[in-house]
Parts: sequence; C-alpha cells; structure tokens
Amino acid sequence: MTSKKLPSLLGGSMIIAGTAIGAGMLANPTSMSGIWFVGSIVMFLFTWFYTVVAGLMLMEANLHFPKGANLNTMVTQLLGKGWNIANGLAVAFTLYILTYAYITSGGGITENLLHRIVPELRISHRESSLLFCFALALFVSISTKAVSRLSTILIAGMIIAFFLSTTSLLSSVRPSVLLDTTAQKESSYILYLLSALPMCLVSFGYHVCLPSLVSYYNKKSRLVIQSILIGTGIAFLIYILWQMAVQGNLPREQFAPVIAKGGDVAALLAALSTYIPTQTIGVVLDFFAYMAIASSFLGVTLGLFDYITDLLQWGNSLWGRIKTALVTFLPPLMMSLFYPYGFVTAIAYAGVAVSFSSIMISALMVRSSRKKFPEATTYRTFGGTPLIYFIIIIGILNIAIQIGIQTGIIPIFTGNK
Repeated sequence: MTSKKLPSLLGGSMIIAGTAIGAGMLANPTSMSGIWFVGSIVMFLFTWFYTVVAGLMLMEANLHFPKGANLNTMVTQLLGKGWNIANGLAVAFTLYILTYAYITSGGGITENLLHRIVPELRISHRESSLLFCFALALFVSISTKAVSRLSTILIAGMIIAFFLSTTSLLSSVRPSVLLDTTAQKESSYILYLLSALPMCLVSFGYHVCLPSLVSYYNKKSRLVIQSILIGTGIAFLIYILWQMAVQGNLPREQFAPVIAKGGDVAALLAALSTYIPTQTIGVVLDFFAYMAIASSFLGVTLGLFDYITDLLQWGNSLWGRIKTALVTFLPPLMMSLFYPYGFVTAIAYAGVAVSFSSIMISALMVRSSRKKFPEATTYRTFGGTPLIYFIIIIGILNIAIQIGIQTGIIPIFTGNK
C-alpha cells in the first residue's frame, strides 16, 4: 500500500508568509521611525528569532495531540480552562483591534483613490470607511468561498503592485536619507528601541495557523520547521525592502505629520509622494496599500466571524449570519468612525494580545507538555528550560512596554526631535 503524498514545502511556506505579511507591514516604517533603518534591521532580527522559537515550541506541544487538535483543545488540556478563557479573550481582542485598524486605514486609502479617480467627488474619511467596511464585509458574510476568491485576486494584485512600487522606490533611495546622515542635530535612536517592539511582533504573527500546518503535513515536524523558516524568511526580506524603500526616500523628520495622524497609511503615502519622481508610483503605492489592507481585513474578519459563529451558536442560516455579521463588524466600525487615526496604536495593542496568546502561551504549553509527556521524543525545541523562560519574559516585556508607552514612562518618537 502506497503512502499518501505530503503537500509541497512551498504550500506551507506560503501559508506562513501569507499569515505573517499583512497590513501591519505598512505601519512598520512609521512605528520604527524612531530607531530608523539600522535599528529596524536589529529589531526585525531579534523579533524573527523569538517568534520562530515560539512557533517551534507551539509545534512541539501540538505534536503530542491527535491530528487536527486546535488551540482550544491544547490550552484546555495543558494549562486548564482558566488559561483557555484568557487565551480566547486575547484572540478575540486581537481580531477586533486589527479589524478596527484595517477599517481606519482602508477608509483613508479609499478616500485617496476615489479622489484620484474622480477628483470632483466629495467624500469624507468616515464615508470612505463605511464604504470600505460594507463592501468587504459583504463577502465575509456570504461565505468562505467568496472570501477565498476575492483574496486570491487581492493578493495577486498586491504582489504585482509591491514589486512595481518598491523597484521604483529602491532605485531612488538616497544613502544620506537611509542612514539619516543629513540630520541637522544629533539624533537619538536607542531611546526609542523599546517602543518599536510591540509593533514589530505583529509583523511576525503567524502562530495561529501552526496547528493547521501540523495537520497539513500529517505531523511531520521537519516539513513544518522548514515552512516556518522559509515563510518567516520571506517576510523578513519583504519587510527590509519596504523599510528601505520608505526610509530611504522620506527623511526621518518628515514623519511628524504621519505620526500626528496615528501612522495612518494614507498620510504616509501622501508624505512619501512628495519625494517620488512620478505620480504613477504614487498611484501604484495606493493600490498596493489598499490591496494589502483589504486582504488582511478579509483574513482577520473571516476568523472573527467564524469564532463568533462557534461561540454564540447562531448557525449558518441567513438570520444567523446577519446577526453574526453585526457582532463582527459593528463594534470596530463604530470605533473607527469616532477614532479615525489610530492605525499604529491599534496594531501595537494587537501586539500586546499576540504577546500573550502566541508567545507566552506557546512557552507555557511546551513547559507543561514536557511534564505531561516526559517519554515523548517526537521533537524537542532547542535551548531547554532557560529558553522557555526567555520566551515567557519576552512576552511579559512586550505587555509591560505597551503599558509604559501609554503611561508616558517609555518615550515614543514624534518626528520633532
């Protein structure tokens, strides 16, 4: 009897890369403007390392369970119902806050695009947010198949637009701007290192799909590990190219108006457009940003929609889907209408929840699984117990940093100093 052929390594790598790379990357140049390009590379490397380790730990814990076991089963059996409730709340918070972030920026870019296409059209940011949310929410509410088809179109377009825009931008990078050697006064970078950490974490947040990937590869750890390394490596490369493209053209001091609008992507593209030689690149950048945010919005809200469906048990009838859609989209939409410039802030708060649900929980589960299954030798993450506690400390540190930022203890870069 012949064994069933396993899926290709490319497929798993793309699942990891696609989950990690989202609209959060659009906030990276702004959230890391304080530490600038060299500091960004250091931060990306550090974040890549500990998120990969956390992923390996989550995979190790998952291998002790039957194929198809999800986070709900794992957390309940390894850590208890209390931890599972806390983890569920963190996951729900992450999905809601990301939905809000995507509506705020999606509305701004929709407004820009409509003004470009129809200059005489008068449409406000709030009206654009409503249009963006309603159009995409319709696909999510119809079916997963509808989301899949639209996502395929958006991701294909995003890849084309990314390479068209970054190729032109990279060719116009000025070393003096990229290395910030033209600053009129002494610049401080180390001061803002901590404040960049929560945002950076979101850019490597792929852990929610790992149990699915373990099942996808029939619990073959070697293929899962390779997928993690290749997928996150692709994400790392794209982030560096995007960081170089933006921070090599837009001087550090010119981020002030972008930061003042909460890192709004439309504001970033507007500021960048004054340094772009042709208007065409600006249009391509708008389309790239729109498709990146729209595809991320679809993925996040589909997860939130299914989570609420399972939680409230409203079923798959028309009325059930309408009620689920209202609970899914109305809260983040209302928040977006009243607080329209909170993109980077929202992404950073999502980083706090991800710190708990993806980083700390992964380390705690692997610690518990080693006690519960001491004889198992399927796979063991390197580093032993010290590395487990290192990952737990990193998760706590991310949460503490965000609290420090909100209380003013940890300084953030405003573009004015």
